[in-house]
Amino acid sequence: MTAAKHTPRVLIVTPEVTYLPDRMGSLSQYLTAKAGGLADVSAALIHALFEQGADVHVALPDYRSIFSDRLAPFLRKEQRMIRTIMPDDRLHLAQDRAFFYLNRVYSVYGQENTKLSLAFQREVINNIVPRVRPDLIHCNDWMTGLIPAMSRRMEIPCLFTIHNIHTVKSTLADIEDRGIDAAYFWENLFYENMAFEYEESRESNPVDFLVSGVFAAHYVNTVSQTFLDEIVAGRHGFVENHLRQELTNKYNAGCAVGILNAPDPAFNPIQDRHLTFPYGPEDHPAKKRKNKLALQKRLGLVADEKAPMFFWPSRLDPVQKGCQLLADIFYNAISEFWEDGLQVVFVANGDYQSVFRDIVHHHGFQNRVAACDFSEELEHQAYGAADFVLMPSLFEPCGLPQMIGSLYGALPIVHDTGGLHDTVRHLDPGTDSGNGFVFETYDSGGLFWAIRQAMGFFRLPASTRKKQISRIMNWARETFTHDVNARRYIELYEKMLHRPLLV
Repeated sequence: MTAAKHTPRVLIVTPEVTYLPDRMGSLSQYLTAKAGGLADVSAALIHALFEQGADVHVALPDYRSIFSDRLAPFLRKEQRMIRTIMPDDRLHLAQDRAFFYLNRVYSVYGQENTKLSLAFQREVINNIVPRVRPDLIHCNDWMTGLIPAMSRRMEIPCLFTIHNIHTVKSTLADIEDRGIDAAYFWENLFYENMAFEYEESRESNPVDFLVSGVFAAHYVNTVSQTFLDEIVAGRHGFVENHLRQELTNKYNAGCAVGILNAPDPAFNPIQDRHLTFPYGPEDHPAKKRKNKLALQKRLGLVADEKAPMFFWPSRLDPVQKGCQLLADIFYNAISEFWEDGLQVVFVANGDYQSVFRDIVHHHGFQNRVAACDFSEELEHQAYGAADFVLMPSLFEPCGLPQMIGSLYGALPIVHDTGGLHDTVRHLDPGTDSGNGFVFETYDSGGLFWAIRQAMGFFRLPASTRKKQISRIMNWARETFTHDVNARRYIELYEKMLHRPLLV
């Protein structure tokens, strides 16, 4: 008698998630814990894998206070039943008082985050992994960085995904004080100094969580191939040498890849509930003009449906996002295209928001420029109204606004780096190629050149612009999806397992 085929079981371990498939547990759609892009990516990957038939399980901290805030009153009784419901489902909540009363995913105190990480990993290692018995474990970021060492010791294939270049360090003694048997897998961890013996390392040789994840995992991925290539090539000084070296080792061994993220499915101009006038590739010109008028009225800008509108969607951070480049040329750019009616909308918080507001106030640009605090509703409306998205980042592990802009027909203006390089090609209407405007030299002159290129496109005949933008929107809709990315992860899982994931 032939034994039944066993579908490989994947356990995804993540400190953040935004939504889960309804069928993964009676309360899954209400369990939301989000601090950044990792949450969206984790949720979307889980959803896509589940929909494609994978035997996927999820380990997540039990953020009781956060979850309960999102439960309708009639569901509070069900929330108390979570302990009896979840063991039979695919959603596995790590239980610890450290999570129960938090009102955010991460603490504002760095040392507290280390404790949260250890509590989470202790529950995954001691309880969730033995219960799920996964064939493969997929860990995400530094808060899960010890688990790959355990996974290697147990000979369970492990994928470690780096979303953010951030880490913490802790000694073996502190790790063990939190209930993790680090002695079991100490040789698979990465230490600040060379570790020869367990006892001499235990008290005084800190473990680097993020580098340990890379060091111990069987495969590693970043969220764009070019960003990985740039790290290995030593182009980013903010990446510590230990991390770069371990990524390089994995890269040279053929065990490191880049897999892009994709936007939240809520970013869909055809069904976007925040847009006054939803639209698609075929009817975008008229509907975008109407959305532009609606946004101009809301923000107090000159009502002009023909005005070229530039949108800044990312935090105003001069270290990464390049907002200082725009500040340097802001007055000149608006002046040069004054007769065209150029307008700029910021929907972003950050240090440079006050800089742009000062420029606007000093030069009297109040009816041409709006600098707004971040708002989800306003963000969607700006994508729906804008002609161009500004994203001149110094570095970008992946980036999502340039993808969202392409979906909405708001063409991205980007620096040629990281995930921006992987998702934006310079537009050439003559060959029906490209989807944005790319500058290579990272300075204000490079950005100004790209803005001029965008304005050159904006001045082309309406029929030419419609053809190109429709093409770009259709291409983006097929390319920037979580189903496409899930397929990449499935292929990687299968490579690690040496067998099909979907039986």
